[in-house]
Amino acid sequence: MKTYSNQIEEATKLEANRITGRQACTVLDSVVAFHHCEVAGIELPTKHIMRILITGGAGFLGSHLSERLIDAGHEVICLDNFFTGRRSNILHLLNNPRFELMRHDVIDPFKLEVDQIYNLACPASPPHYQFNPIKTTKTSVMGAINCLGLAKRVKARVFQASTSEVYGDPEVHPQSEEYWGHVNPIGRRSCYDEGKRCAETLFFDYHRENGVDIRVIRIFNTYGPRMLPDDGRVVSNFIVQALKGEDLTVYGDGKQTRSFCFVDDLIEGFIRFMNQEETVGPMNLGNPGEFTMLELAEKVLAQVGGKSKIVHRDLPADDPKQRRPDISLAKRVLNWEPQVPLDAGLTKTIAYFRKSLEA
Repeated sequence: MKTYSNQIEEATKLEANRITGRQACTVLDSVVAFHHCEVAGIELPTKHIMRILITGGAGFLGSHLSERLIDAGHEVICLDNFFTGRRSNILHLLNNPRFELMRHDVIDPFKLEVDQIYNLACPASPPHYQFNPIKTTKTSVMGAINCLGLAKRVKARVFQASTSEVYGDPEVHPQSEEYWGHVNPIGRRSCYDEGKRCAETLFFDYHRENGVDIRVIRIFNTYGPRMLPDDGRVVSNFIVQALKGEDLTVYGDGKQTRSFCFVDDLIEGFIRFMNQEETVGPMNLGNPGEFTMLELAEKVLAQVGGKSKIVHRDLPADDPKQRRPDISLAKRVLNWEPQVPLDAGLTKTIAYFRKSLEA
């Protein structure tokens, strides 16, 4: 990892007085810095402190990842255009000297000096990615190109947040990484599904052709605090409807299934995957526990209470009938699997939305 010069700079700054007799110490070259440290007898840091870029860093997942990396002592650059990201998600980080916020769109080129890149930038819920489908595809494709170009230039490791939507409406269950998917390339969801598939293609071509150090993850349904109340995802829909005393909208007969991973578990998987050396991916991350939409609605109603009922509406086009990850690879390589049960995760998420709606 390209952290060597940063470690040297930190070490020399800490002992600047001893090296230079209380004169200012500015280290621009890691070789010179290493020499000074050797002469001064300074012990270099053993912890890898990195400068890390997170595109989409003010979003649901990005803000939780920013917190984790800051808590681990890293420097974080959060790049976000605030289409679905929210300043309130990272407000508590703005005064941290290791956190930097850039208002910028990932489809426009950017130049930074970083050690790692997490590319999370893209609206991920149907109402948001269908709002401007052309821009959604551009975000996935041009955002990937810009992140990969930066990674190639500065020799950074780059992480692509792909999605279980690359499997489409699967004909194989559960879905393993070897499955190529069953995707409609011209439907209403295609701007997101095919955009993410193209981004994976770009990542692996940059890896094969240019030696870029990549990591590609496929995220299954994730929920937790900082979801947007209007993002159209089933967990937030049910919770917000129940808290408002509205009926819960179930599409179709409600027997279609999803697997729900709490955000803390997912972020732990992100960090383990990014910092392992065994595979570049793709790797599934999600909770293999499978629930029907009716079961989820009943769990939400049981926790929220009230008089809300379940009502049925027509199933949207291309909506997958079932979705469940095979996480065998993550278990073996990362020693990772979800720890938060659905009921416990729902309790935390309901508390977040209750507070948000009362504000």
